[in-house]
Amino acid sequence: MHFLKFNWNPTSGIEIIGNFQLHFYSLMWVTAFLLGFQVMKRIYVKEKVSLEYLDPLFIYTVLATMFGARLGHVIFYQPELFKDDFLSIFLPIRTNPTFEFTGFQGLASHGAAIGIIIGMYLYRKKYNYKSIMWILDRIVIPVSLGAIFIRIGNFINSEIIGKVTNSNLGVRFIQDEYSKREAVQLTGIKDPKGAYNAIAHNPEFKNLLDAVPYRHAAQLYEAGCYVFVFLILWVIYTKTNKKDNPGFLFGLFLVLLWTVRFFVEFVKEAQVDERATWALNTGQWLSIPFILVGFYFMFVYKGNSKTV
Repeated sequence: MHFLKFNWNPTSGIEIIGNFQLHFYSLMWVTAFLLGFQVMKRIYVKEKVSLEYLDPLFIYTVLATMFGARLGHVIFYQPELFKDDFLSIFLPIRTNPTFEFTGFQGLASHGAAIGIIIGMYLYRKKYNYKSIMWILDRIVIPVSLGAIFIRIGNFINSEIIGKVTNSNLGVRFIQDEYSKREAVQLTGIKDPKGAYNAIAHNPEFKNLLDAVPYRHAAQLYEAGCYVFVFLILWVIYTKTNKKDNPGFLFGLFLVLLWTVRFFVEFVKEAQVDERATWALNTGQWLSIPFILVGFYFMFVYKGNSKTV
């Protein structure tokens, strides 16, 4: 049975003009934010909270997520960018070795989580209508939904790939194995898109395709698990009174999401060249504090609805 075993050679975006391309990865982020807005709107209507607070919450969430995710990636995985290509940290471009419009790439979920927490604190300081824990307990529901689409975007981009596998869950990520320049050089086809298609479909280049190993579709594993994280949070929020226990949903989100991340990391390739410490990689070490904090908010924290 070949459940997932296939060759993956996607079109990563829509060419607009020149080097500018509308990346599907960026569209996944837009989808995540728009769906999250609708979920949060439903929560505000359900709890009779004025919708005038919703638009600024959306803006704070978008900015906090993007800045946190980008800075988190650079700090945790690519600190050399502060020296080698500073503009690429904040802009969707690359200037070293050549200028290229890349879209927003290199975003870390750990940084996004920290960014959202800080963003919600700043939002609460300006809009004093509910407690910070009330906001965090509810914002994690659309955030968990958004995480699904971000990982689908990673799959489309052939990034955050899994380790090599001989199982029937293997996917050959052609565009990860060969850079655009390599694909052009190896096939003699000047257009990178045509070069990739030749590797994927032209029998003449079967040797190049055969050299691409099958890997775990770690992005899809993670996205699938996040579906259940979202459903669990939504059901507990709508069907139980746990939403009235400040910190519980926030803590449950941290435990569920980062536990998924911890275990999926076992089948992921390291995002940067690193040596595992005690058989754990950077992503796993960063996940453990989030899980512990989650348990604290679920079972120890004794806040109330008026907590600032």
